[in-house]
Amino acid sequence: MDHTAGDTGPDQRALVAAGITVVLWASAFVSIRASADYFGPGALALGRLLTASVALGLVLIAKRVPPPPRQAWPGIVGSGVLWFGLYMVALNWGEQGVDAGTAAMVVNIGPIVIALLSGWMLKEGFPPMLLAGMAVSFVGAVVVGVSTSNGGSSSLTGVLLCLVAALAYGAGVVLQKPALAHATPLQVTTYGCFVGTAVTLPFVGQLVEQLPDAPLAATLNMVYLGLFPTALAFTTWTYALSRTTAGKMGATTYAVPAVVVLIAWVALDEVPGWLTLLGGAICLAGVAVSRSRRAEPLPGGAPSAK
Repeated sequence: MDHTAGDTGPDQRALVAAGITVVLWASAFVSIRASADYFGPGALALGRLLTASVALGLVLIAKRVPPPPRQAWPGIVGSGVLWFGLYMVALNWGEQGVDAGTAAMVVNIGPIVIALLSGWMLKEGFPPMLLAGMAVSFVGAVVVGVSTSNGGSSSLTGVLLCLVAALAYGAGVVLQKPALAHATPLQVTTYGCFVGTAVTLPFVGQLVEQLPDAPLAATLNMVYLGLFPTALAFTTWTYALSRTTAGKMGATTYAVPAVVVLIAWVALDEVPGWLTLLGGAICLAGVAVSRSRRAEPLPGGAPSAK
């Protein structure tokens, strides 16, 4: 079911799916910010995952999709625990101690983790254009982070939690990729979401306690997070991941900070400064470089799939 083996150029459907993912994940930052004052990190993660699990579960029933084969379960469980579970709780918690700019800089270590782990564990190699594009995008992410940070208000705990989120995200993607050789993107996403929901069940008491006191807008934002940035965006992500390398998909997420700036500009009337716009443009340029057709493994690196 993994379509990367014979690819010689970018898959247009994969690019469209990756684009949908980037836009929806960027919108999640706005929704998280709107809900964070009313829900604890674990409660928000659980509410988001429960919503996504119900939606995806209904799709499985309607389409009569069978459970994934046994070979896919290690990757599904690993990505479910690390990415759906640990990542979401750690990021929500970390952003209570750091500003959005600092969080963006730390979490953007994730694509670098993906490139290193996938080059080594998945034998994807280390394409020079991918590494160059990631370097450019990381500079752009730092520029965006510096331009939007509050200066000196970050806590060490918050930074460490964002680092945990970045490592969990990177490892989760690399674990998810092999599962797509045996299961469909919908199966991998849905059952990974089920696993993440199970991991965050200890926060059910917190969610039940906070839900009645939360304003309707905050609850609707939590539902939106579950339906779109999780149920839909993680499905389009796994579809695109099944048709390209983990390294390229990780690099694509460097477009998220640029899209966040645009969404905040339109939805929240937060007019970005010139330095923020410059950083966003650098991020997008790096993504374009990383997805270049000339992305071949470095000599001596791991070979491409045969």
